[in-house]
Amino acid sequence: MLRHDPPPPDGERMSARLTQIKPQAFIANLPMFREMSADELDRIAAATLPVHVQKGESIVHCGDACTGFHVVVYGQVKLGFNSPQGVEKVVEIVRPGQSFGEALMFLDEPYIVFAQALSDTMLLHVAKHAVFDELARDPHFSRRMLSGLSRRLHGLVRDVEAYTLRSSQERVIGYLLADAVDVACNGPTEVRLTPEYFSRILHELASAGLIEVNGRAVRIPDLERLRRGA
Repeated sequence: MLRHDPPPPDGERMSARLTQIKPQAFIANLPMFREMSADELDRIAAATLPVHVQKGESIVHCGDACTGFHVVVYGQVKLGFNSPQGVEKVVEIVRPGQSFGEALMFLDEPYIVFAQALSDTMLLHVAKHAVFDELARDPHFSRRMLSGLSRRLHGLVRDVEAYTLRSSQERVIGYLLADAVDVACNGPTEVRLTPEYFSRILHELASAGLIEVNGRAVRIPDLERLRRGA
């Protein structure tokens, strides 16, 4: 069961800092809310709750009712499903600043994927009724929201295009760079991996001197060189 109480000890320092930030600061950056007024954001934030999840803990299961959508504040969330043969298929890795569940919220459908924390994670749960209340309150709200969602869809199309046109090695480089966006431009940095990524490609990158692998930790000696590899 999800908890709205303080996170585990190893997340306390980060959580203490983040919980001082208003939910508006996060939801205002979502594509669907970027054109919303301060009053609209305040009302939606009033129906937004923090959720703390430990690594490996489930956030939603396939078949759960969708009562809103989630925004990742820190950590990572895996979206996936299990095939009839019992094989797990990963659909998406949701990172900080990204969200999931919006489409099902509007379709009024249960979750067709599960969501599981890949690390200790903090999310915001935006209640469905708050979004629908704003839709009923102002007919222009839906137009502004659709404008933001259209921009997100355009970005997803670009991502799919990049995924299909790049080699597997280039896609892994892109993943490593995406997780390194908050660090210094060209200095060394470290990315924590999850079991879903491919040891063969990592071995190729390590052989090329682009990364150094130590268990599930990857050290990037030179970010600029890795970017050139992409």
